[in-house]
Amino acid sequence: YLGVRVVEEGLRVFPPGLAVRLGSALGWFAGSVLRIRRRVVEENLRRAFPEASRRWRASVARGAYAHLGREGVSLLRFGDLTPEEVRRRTEVEGWSAFQAALQEGRGVILLTGHLGNWEVGGATLAARGIPLDVVAVRQKNPLFDARIVATREALGMRVVEKKQAPPRVLRALRDGRAVALVADQNVRQGGVFVDFFGTPASTARGPALFALRTGAPVFLGVAHRLRPGEEFYRLVLDRLDFEPTGDVEKDVGTLTQEYMAALEEAVRRTPEQYFWHHRRWKTRPGTQVTEALG
Repeated sequence: YLGVRVVEEGLRVFPPGLAVRLGSALGWFAGSVLRIRRRVVEENLRRAFPEASRRWRASVARGAYAHLGREGVSLLRFGDLTPEEVRRRTEVEGWSAFQAALQEGRGVILLTGHLGNWEVGGATLAARGIPLDVVAVRQKNPLFDARIVATREALGMRVVEKKQAPPRVLRALRDGRAVALVADQNVRQGGVFVDFFGTPASTARGPALFALRTGAPVFLGVAHRLRPGEEFYRLVLDRLDFEPTGDVEKDVGTLTQEYMAALEEAVRRTPEQYFWHHRRWKTRPGTQVTEALG
């Protein structure tokens, strides 16, 4: 935690462009010299892009590490920005459709993945006056966790701990708020298997269940960094069209698959901005305990 705070304070000395380049260099060092989780990244890229050349996958891997370093730096810096400064560094595609959905009065479920900068995506909406709750996992280091929560709250987001999500998310949606969930990581137990880059991936059921229970519109939102050397992002909001059949199990699978397909399409556009460092396909069909739908 002290190390993070030292880096955070040190970054304030540098102009934005230099700080971003420093973050890229740190990411490159972690991936190419220390090789932290490099085998996982390479394995994931082989699975997702089996037809691509080894040189292309190596280039994407290097880009993913540089991107991770850049976004870590940007997250630390964004916590110091005012809503006006956040609006100046971001733009939104699909804004009218998102506002219209929110005005329906059932809240909005905003799904995203570890693509681009999901924290900036939330800040982009909060800075524009959207009442936004974000579901997050508590970090093991309590000081670091408190710092992340404070940063999110300073940017205008209300943080919901994952363990408290079911009642609080339902309440937020009934109050007409938007709720953001990052739902693309491997689920060891109780997940639903859907296709992701041609391979079944265990994915959280919660977002689909919230949508089915409340009737809230569902959007995919991804905040892409537009220029590697600058802190400027475009948040793209796409509504997922879905008609429930009344068969809960089937509907959960269909909606979750639609979300993952839309995320995959977005990843294919900027693969170097995806978090390939996570073992997305770790849980295999037949190896997990499936929890009953509530």
